[in-house]
Amino acid sequence: MGWLVADVGGTNTRCAIARPGGILENVETFRNREFPGLDHLLGAYLGMLPPGQHPAEAILAIAAPIRGDDIHMVNINWTISVPALARRLSLTRVTPLNDFAAQAYALPVLGPADLLQIGGGKAVDGAPKVVVGPGTGLGTAGLVRVAGRWHAITGEGGHVTMAPGNEREARIVALGRERFGHCSAERLISGAGLAFVYSAVTGGPDLAPDEVGARIAAGEPAALDALEVCFELLGTVASNLALTFAAFGGVYVGGGITPRFPREFQASGFRQRFEDKGRYRPYLADIPTWLITADQPALRGLAAFAEANA
Repeated sequence: MGWLVADVGGTNTRCAIARPGGILENVETFRNREFPGLDHLLGAYLGMLPPGQHPAEAILAIAAPIRGDDIHMVNINWTISVPALARRLSLTRVTPLNDFAAQAYALPVLGPADLLQIGGGKAVDGAPKVVVGPGTGLGTAGLVRVAGRWHAITGEGGHVTMAPGNEREARIVALGRERFGHCSAERLISGAGLAFVYSAVTGGPDLAPDEVGARIAAGEPAALDALEVCFELLGTVASNLALTFAAFGGVYVGGGITPRFPREFQASGFRQRFEDKGRYRPYLADIPTWLITADQPALRGLAAFAEANA
């Protein structure tokens, strides 16, 4: 028995065949821009599989709001029809999930080797958990235990209005409002957001996110400064989620950006900002925060979801 699982992001799509027990086989990564649509991408992946290993069902994590059978992605111009996708790929069932629902379902199966704790706090067994992560966009989800089973609570938390924590951030948010009209958290905490923050702190021209990433890797002080701003803003968003969910099961940070810079993240002001909620500082100090360092956490979450709902 196996399932096609795919983590469909704004830039890349990661595919695998999931087997019972959380086993992932034939893991492959594709650049979305090389395909006109998800059906062509998944068709190419299925065409790579050995004969006789075509699965009957698929569970897809998609970086988009899931509101029925027609899904419109935000960070790439793809529209996905779930019934048409099933027909095109000869699948009996296609189950779409929000991409951060998949991240949430991975949380109970992650072990100590998959995580780097940032700051103090100790998780309470069975308590709600939260995951947040910047990548092409900014994803969020909660995970709550009901009647002995974990259930993901998803939304579009990356698009909440960004609240500045100091005067410098207030100036950056003001620039965001001038540029975008509404300055959401995602406008500043994402790949494009990091590039925007870099131009804001340097006063220079806009650069591509990959260029800013290269400057961070090279140790450029201005790029590291921009990264620090993003990590502190991420602390604000993470603490807001922790308060909303009473997330004493822990707050987990994933996505495509933060795991690339674990040393910088660990040394950043993220945890200090996370706890900086005035009279609720002791409340937040008890909630642990982790950086997810595991490979393919979304695929692992999809595998766990597939097996639990088989």
